[in-house]
Amino acid sequence: MSSVRTTASAAPSGPLLPDLLPLTGRALDAADGLLAAAKRRLLADLAPGGTIDPALLEARQFAAHGYAWMATYVEALRQMRLWAERLELVGGLGEREALMLQMAFGEYLGQLAGGIALSQVEVVRPHDLGLGDDDLHAFRRLEVALLVRAGNSEAARARLAELLQDALDGGDFGHLALGEEALDMVRDQFRRFGAERVAPFAHDWHLKDELIPVAVVEEMAALGVFGLTVPEGAGGLGLGKLAMCIVSEELSRAYIGVGSLGTRSEIAAELIRLGGTAQQKETYLPRIASGEILPTAVFTEPNTGSDLGSLRTRAVREGGVYRIYGAKTWITHAARTDLMTLLVRTDAKTSDYRGLSMFLAEKPRGTDENPFPAPGMSGSEIRVLGYRGMKEYELGFDGFAVPAENLLGGIEGQGFKQLMATFESARIQTASRAVGVAQNALELGMRYACERQQFGKPIYAFPRVFGKLAWMAVETMIARQLTYFAAREKDSERRCDIEAGMAKLLAARTAWANADNALQIHGGNGYALEYPISRVICDARILSIFEGAAEIQAHVIARGLLGGRN
Repeated sequence: MSSVRTTASAAPSGPLLPDLLPLTGRALDAADGLLAAAKRRLLADLAPGGTIDPALLEARQFAAHGYAWMATYVEALRQMRLWAERLELVGGLGEREALMLQMAFGEYLGQLAGGIALSQVEVVRPHDLGLGDDDLHAFRRLEVALLVRAGNSEAARARLAELLQDALDGGDFGHLALGEEALDMVRDQFRRFGAERVAPFAHDWHLKDELIPVAVVEEMAALGVFGLTVPEGAGGLGLGKLAMCIVSEELSRAYIGVGSLGTRSEIAAELIRLGGTAQQKETYLPRIASGEILPTAVFTEPNTGSDLGSLRTRAVREGGVYRIYGAKTWITHAARTDLMTLLVRTDAKTSDYRGLSMFLAEKPRGTDENPFPAPGMSGSEIRVLGYRGMKEYELGFDGFAVPAENLLGGIEGQGFKQLMATFESARIQTASRAVGVAQNALELGMRYACERQQFGKPIYAFPRVFGKLAWMAVETMIARQLTYFAAREKDSERRCDIEAGMAKLLAARTAWANADNALQIHGGNGYALEYPISRVICDARILSIFEGAAEIQAHVIARGLLGGRN
């Protein structure tokens, strides 16, 4: 595909606007200005004494979360433009990618000016953030008005749909600009694995509510999935978070259950690498990386949800062991795992995060007949709509024993801090899973639209169908580039809690929107269990809930940005 010229002398090509990179650069400046104005207006209300008042932040949660979404949109546009610049440098900014950039700016700028949907029933308008006519007038400069009017036009959607019509054959929905041949090779390897060993069987696993076969898990271990980011000296591959994103995306594109198998290993390895003793690192990291040990994360409790500081499951020291008492819930893959990263209260005198400790609690691997054979531990399955390949459980502990040397780091009271250190990686990984699900939904919708004949032609020929699919391709690329940005920040050892939250927030919404639109394209058939889209919509729905609900992500972003983290 020939490169699209973006210099001042570039001429229009159909619906593609001329001088696109300079145009979007000036529009991004305007968006930054609007965001800065919103921040000033909000701080005047939320920080009358110079620092954020938590009570006021909670009272004005709708506006604060709207600001978080606004900031996410602006950062997403910035990353899309940087993606296009990278492509331009290597001659890879083709008409398809340029249209994606243009449509992203056209749609998101329009929503910044008119209103952003926080959910299906909540739309935040500029005036909700205290923005007035002067602010909007400054924002709606000539280039913004042009992009809003023509960026995501019907003609642009039609042309992009035409360019994507053959994408299913090669899986190419836009140049990714990864920048490293090794990363392209990783992507190709896991795309083939997903296509051959997962996708043909995933829907049957879902319908039968079966665990992912052990053989598939063993193949993933052989490919290094469980040790992607574990240092080479500890038996892992020593790759970065960007590689983790690529692998997670491709596996989740085949089936989110398979893409999520590595999540618990990533969390456990990160906990141990950052907070473990030398002995704990030597004992567990190589075995996690090889897949010999399958971990599970045991954090959530009934009635606590995101309020982890109020956990009540307790550990009582008895000589050389701790005895665990209490209940946990929504524990993924709990039966068929060997190691629990277990967050409990070791200081009974506390009622907040300061009394929490993390344990590396070994357990025997369960079977279908006896899923929880460990003394002092019981469990029952939680039946769920989707995300079924590992199963969810409620767990009970009544004197379950953990050796004292398995206290992570060897010091009580560090559990919450240790867990917080893993949240950036976990949310980046979840964002990449969401991108994979979004891509899967896009491809299912497009395949059906190209094959389904109505009124003498494929339904892909109808504007309301191809228009949906064109935008789904654009927003999937937006979410992908925002996720890659967060991963690169993490790989550069920069703090990225806000960036990770933005990626997770937007990617989860994109996965759900794509799944919903793909099901709509299927019509009544999409509601039939035999069609994979019926599974994907169930899988997509959980993404805006786990690893921090969308509301929590928005709060983290708003508090960080308004509190001075830039």
